[in-house]
Amino acid sequence: MNKQHLPRMILSLLITALLVLHSLGVMPLNLLDRMEAWSYDTRLLLSMSHEKDPRVVIIDIDEASLKRVGQWPWGRDQMARLTTALFEHYHVAAAGFDVVFAEPDGRSGLATLEHLATTQFRQDPQFSRVIDMARPLLDYDAIFAKSLSAGPVVLGYYFTPYPQTSGTLPSPVFTDATLHGLDRNFLHNQGYGANIARLQQAATDSGYFNMSSDFDGVTRRMPMLAEYGGAVYEALSLATLRAALSLPLSLHYAADMAGWSGSRHLELRADDMSVPLDAHGAALVPYRAYPGYTYLSAADVMAGLAPANLLENAIALVGTTAPGLLDLRVTPVAENYPGVEIHANLISGILDGTIHYQPGFAGKLELVLLVTLGIVLAWILPRLTPLRGALLGISLTAAYIGANAWAWQHNWVLGFAPVVTLVIGLMVLNMAWGFFAETRAKRQITGLFGQYVPPELVDEMSHDPSRFNMRSESRELSILFSDVRSFTTVSESLTPQQLSDLLNEFLTVMTTVIHGYHGTIDKYMGDCIMAFWGAPLDNPQHARDAVLAGLAMQAALTELNIDFAARGLPQLHVGVGVNTGRVSVGNMGSKFRMAYTVMGDAVNLASRLEGITKQYAVPMVVGEATRDALPEMAFVELDLVRVKGKMQPVTIFQPLGLSSEIDAALLELANRFTAMLVDYRSQQWDAAETTLHALILQASAIAAPTQLYQIYLERIAHLRQYPPAADWDGVWVFETK
Repeated sequence: MNKQHLPRMILSLLITALLVLHSLGVMPLNLLDRMEAWSYDTRLLLSMSHEKDPRVVIIDIDEASLKRVGQWPWGRDQMARLTTALFEHYHVAAAGFDVVFAEPDGRSGLATLEHLATTQFRQDPQFSRVIDMARPLLDYDAIFAKSLSAGPVVLGYYFTPYPQTSGTLPSPVFTDATLHGLDRNFLHNQGYGANIARLQQAATDSGYFNMSSDFDGVTRRMPMLAEYGGAVYEALSLATLRAALSLPLSLHYAADMAGWSGSRHLELRADDMSVPLDAHGAALVPYRAYPGYTYLSAADVMAGLAPANLLENAIALVGTTAPGLLDLRVTPVAENYPGVEIHANLISGILDGTIHYQPGFAGKLELVLLVTLGIVLAWILPRLTPLRGALLGISLTAAYIGANAWAWQHNWVLGFAPVVTLVIGLMVLNMAWGFFAETRAKRQITGLFGQYVPPELVDEMSHDPSRFNMRSESRELSILFSDVRSFTTVSESLTPQQLSDLLNEFLTVMTTVIHGYHGTIDKYMGDCIMAFWGAPLDNPQHARDAVLAGLAMQAALTELNIDFAARGLPQLHVGVGVNTGRVSVGNMGSKFRMAYTVMGDAVNLASRLEGITKQYAVPMVVGEATRDALPEMAFVELDLVRVKGKMQPVTIFQPLGLSSEIDAALLELANRFTAMLVDYRSQQWDAAETTLHALILQASAIAAPTQLYQIYLERIAHLRQYPPAADWDGVWVFETK
């Protein structure tokens, strides 16, 4: 063995071992998971049907319907009109409702009249007779229940992970007795929100509409079976299809290939149709190009204006695309995808037999390929010229892509990212060997970091240059974004030279402040500054320095604006966002240009926090991790929000400064506002409004800003008009960056 090849062979085997550990689930790598998700989405997009399926039609509770019929939820008398029209006028095969009717409909006033009949008018038999005559017209639930007998109707409901129940569940499709001998790991639920009993009893069946998202928030699969109380229930799509065709259902193991019982998967079967499931009872959604189905406005259907030929003998799914009704999902096909169309795709996929699944042998095949290719390439590639090594790597990659595509055509989903990453990674490693070596010289440290960090930090780093390099690493840092408000308006009032001079002066002052607090300038993006603390030099106080720098930037801008005003220049206002978290930091870019920068979810959130400063009329917003790292500082909790691009809500705060330096009156305002948030999130609107009005008076008395309180008053007024759900968690959702 040539000793010069040994380092490359060892490194190649280490990369192979890392990928094997990922494949085994021992050491999951987020990047590979994202690559795998991308490869699946790419295969789906390249192979999906671009034709609309006429067998399924979506009855859309769209914006036009809401304008014509009224705001959602509609009265059950209107739902009865819709149901009756679907069966008696349009003759659909079945109707599935992607909505739940969890509470009785009392909007007709019947309950009030009956109460009066037993109280104020209990001695008036004429009043009771009138109510008895009017009851058939005013009992909307009874009217809707009667309409459900017009044909096969499947109602929707949902399961919850917490023990809270409402309504009546349908009969389960399987019990422990019927599933004896089948290992299963279905979604376990603690509660549910189902339809009221009289509607459930009148309907043909019900199916849950819970959906699951992958780690990146994208809906690629749907749980077709879910467990509650030891019984198993079916999804809305499956229940609707079975109701339309009157099919029984069975669950069993099926061989991945005919005659090969060594590899198998769970399978639902209804007559000659089958649904392959994963171990959790979920099926991959066979998406069509959006829109994959005909959408008919619910108002047109109710009025008899929809084309009858589109609905006859079709399966009708009643759902919504109206943004305000919050039934839009992130899917491989589109970011704002109607949830009802996901159910439609599953119905089509079951009918066509086009639901993909991961066969039982997929994991073992991936491991065998990783180990075999890793050992072979680790031995061969160091002995080949770069050209021959590249040809070998490209050929192997192309062969595996071809095999993967063949498997996809047979509805098999085989792993992609680990094998391709191994081949390409080992090829690139051996081609690039020797081109990227570490340097420890003081001159290179200065050249690498001099444009990012203050000169005094460069001097400190040069004392021990071996500690620093530009290779990417994972660190906990604090990231700051700042942006000039309405900069386009400012720029339009200046000549190009004036704009350049103003921007240079502004950036110089802000950079001086950041350097004064030991910050690293990442980049300037026009009028925006991105900086971070904690790299390349370790800084245990990175959160403190970042927040103090943001406050100092606001103070420095106040002084700068005085000078600008004296010179007849426009005033500048800056929003600052700071977040703390673990990120990747290092030299990143291309062969043409590299930059020492940070990447990661914490960076994205810092940018979002800066963007929403204007939403709360405050100069600076920080994330919860930053606040938690600074017990010595005073903050105002602003809100619990879900920013664009993140599924989990985050708590945001406005920093006031060091607690020891803050005026007691400001601290009292902050405490009272925090108490108001408790009332607000528990939907105690009156108490919250009272506190906000008091805060406005108190703040005005000390010349403190009141815009934040006005914003919450407007929000409460909106929520009074459009009340949130009873289990509302108080999260405010931002759909823009």
